[in-house]
Amino acid sequence: MNIESVIEKKQEKKKIIPPNAIQQTLAFGSLIALVVFFSFASSSFLQWSNIIGILLSTAVIGILALGATFVIITSGIDLSVGTVMTLSSVITGVVIVNAGLPIFVGILAGIATGAFCGFLCGIAITKLKIPPFIATLAMMMIAKGLALVISGAAPIYFTDHKIFTKIALGSIIPGVNIPNAVLIFFISAIIGAIILSKTILGRYNFAIGSNEEATKLSGVNVDFWKVSIYSLAGAFTGIAGVIMASRLNSAQPALGQGYELEAIAAVVIGGTSLSGGKGTIVGTVIGALIMSVLTNGLRIMSIPQEWQTVVVGLVIILAVYMDILRRRKE
Repeated sequence: MNIESVIEKKQEKKKIIPPNAIQQTLAFGSLIALVVFFSFASSSFLQWSNIIGILLSTAVIGILALGATFVIITSGIDLSVGTVMTLSSVITGVVIVNAGLPIFVGILAGIATGAFCGFLCGIAITKLKIPPFIATLAMMMIAKGLALVISGAAPIYFTDHKIFTKIALGSIIPGVNIPNAVLIFFISAIIGAIILSKTILGRYNFAIGSNEEATKLSGVNVDFWKVSIYSLAGAFTGIAGVIMASRLNSAQPALGQGYELEAIAAVVIGGTSLSGGKGTIVGTVIGALIMSVLTNGLRIMSIPQEWQTVVVGLVIILAVYMDILRRRKE
């Protein structure tokens, strides 16, 4: 067999197996393995209340991770999603509680706040040529400061707006105790998957992440689409902020920092490459579930919080290392 035949066979194999299939299969296998392990480790793990708890905790991180997927596919990064989520929840609280406006106006204001912060990050990255790491780090500090200033560094409670808690903790499916937050997460994932795979924004998302210069030379307005992608990711962050405020029945101005790392970890574990150009929403959903199952299982086994953090950190290193190995093979 000559070299040309070997190369042809490898190329045919790549066409048969989608680029993300192996990574997604490994992630899904890891999720199943974790579920089986914790099921034997603790009899309470598979109880319905615990499963609902896992899904509920996945909702906020998962929605943040959906937006982060779009950004990371462009080979960018967004470190501001945690504090922007907090700012969005505070704005929602100010509009509903302090201004007395209808709840749906507060929800729109929260989502718009997230989208606007994403828009500003996109402008800073494309027009001011500030690296994504620095631009979003600055936005993280700005959002954190604004949340504290606007709220007066005090929580805003929705005690006079009982229906607001129904957004996250209520259930619109009769007879099935699945919180709305979980449904919103999966609906958001479906919308994100459609945008990524069926729209021009999704196509340019992959093109920019694969080779930004070539995409620009082919006539694509890269700056416009990058700003659009960061704005879309910000909108997902705003949705997460509303869900978080509804779940806690309050807007907590000091909450949110650290969520960005969990969201990025979920995206990477799900198979999205930090070097850009590759990633799926399905992988991100699996990655978010892995993060929640892991932390929930360790907590049920009474593993101290400090060691839980260590284990999650090791999992992130493993996921990134596998991404490096995959790129070397390609």
